Amino acid sequence: MMIKTEVNVTKGNWEKAIVIGGGMAGLLSARVLSDYYSEVLIIEKDDLPVKPEIRAGTPQAFHPHRFTPRGKMIMEQLFPGFNDELLSCGAPSTQNKMIHQTNHYGSLVMPNTENDATFSRALLEWVCRQRVKGISNIKFLTKVDVIGLLMSSDQAVVTGVYVREREQPGQQNTLSADIVIDTSGRSSKLTKWLQHLGFDVPSPDILKISLGYSTRHYKIPSHLSVNWDVIRIAGDPSNKTLTGVFSTIENNIAETVLYRPGGHYPTTNVDEYEQEIAKLADPLIAEVLQELEPITVPRGYRMTELFRHHFEEMEQWPSGLLVLGDAFCHFDPIFGQGMTMAAIEAEMLEACLREQRNHPLPYFERNILEKMNEIVEPAWWLNCAANLPWQGVSYAGKQLKGIEFAQKYFALYIKHATTKRNFERYGLYWAVNTLLLPLDRIVNSHMISSILASEEGSSESKELLCELSNVCGQTLEEQLSQIIPAFPSTAFEHLNAQKL
Repeated sequence: MMIKTEVNVTKGNWEKAIVIGGGMAGLLSARVLSDYYSEVLIIEKDDLPVKPEIRAGTPQAFHPHRFTPRGKMIMEQLFPGFNDELLSCGAPSTQNKMIHQTNHYGSLVMPNTENDATFSRALLEWVCRQRVKGISNIKFLTKVDVIGLLMSSDQAVVTGVYVREREQPGQQNTLSADIVIDTSGRSSKLTKWLQHLGFDVPSPDILKISLGYSTRHYKIPSHLSVNWDVIRIAGDPSNKTLTGVFSTIENNIAETVLYRPGGHYPTTNVDEYEQEIAKLADPLIAEVLQELEPITVPRGYRMTELFRHHFEEMEQWPSGLLVLGDAFCHFDPIFGQGMTMAAIEAEMLEACLREQRNHPLPYFERNILEKMNEIVEPAWWLNCAANLPWQGVSYAGKQLKGIEFAQKYFALYIKHATTKRNFERYGLYWAVNTLLLPLDRIVNSHMISSILASEEGSSESKELLCELSNVCGQTLEEQLSQIIPAFPSTAFEHLNAQKL
């Protein structure tokens, strides 16, 4: 039986909010909360750098980070002029540079017409943090660990947090708040805290990915003009090859990353790293690097699994508590979905707070959790579809409807877009996978019929037709409705409102 508790905000109590974690999800959440709460406190376990440098608590920060177009749009809404500020800090622009995409069907080269900044995680977080610091009702509390949730006597309401200063580990204090939002990322202790308090927490869905990265930075000589925005050479699951990506960031630095899911980790050895780049399916990155100077050794980063929590299914959920970002669902970083998802969730949080202020309703936090789940669901499904073809990747959790069909269809779609040099359809594929457009923009009866007709006789087309033949006596549209999940439109409501 679900406990029906009124939420703090329905009582007109909008005084103080606490955000656990000062990463991107925490900064975006705090920015949104600052419009609705008198005081917002960001509690961060690390000391904050005094210039654009990697924080100790972000071991993945050395590796490439990039906002998708959807993420950039939301950042500009929250922080007008954000892209221009990155450019003014030395981040290079993508405008009029070339995008090179190689897969095992061929290559596509196209210009980037957008004036987007490309940056390191350190610069991105620095610029965002400086913007947040400039908001008068947001404060930072650093070098402090949150060690538990402060609860009301009936265990129905979160009223704050227990904290401990890192420099005084024996001393424990409490901080009160009207709402607490956990944005502490993959290292979140929320599940343990809730279980310790007696809550029954559902098991998460887990994608056992065994993913490995290896990144190296290079100095671009002052006399050299690099006209590539990004070079992406995709690995092939059938022969277990690595994927390689080249891009540029601030301070005339180029970065390369090698990665592969399934437990075959790219090297961090200096000599072997260059050899692995040379073995990529396309020689372009190796050729570009011949004119650049290595300035770091390759650095590795590994993750064993991705997870998606189902807090929205809990029969009891305390009011005064929310969770966003990687603490809710952790995505494969290579698609750039993590930061974009944090931005989409912050956008949804703002919409829910606005609605709650104008039309207060009970069960506010639970309603947000349900909306957040609807947002992450299609992105999680796409993550699984992209990674499960790799040997060594496995899944444990709720059924993933239509994954086998999607894998066959996406393979045929990519082959068609590449070999027919259909830049529009290739762009649509990436727009869907970077959460700019919903899945039905590329998975619909018209698109599938067109591609099947174009690729008639190919092995990929035959496999897809075989999959469709399992659902007989129906139109293609009816077949698709049974095969592919019908995802909620929640993640794209604001885009629809903007007529995109």
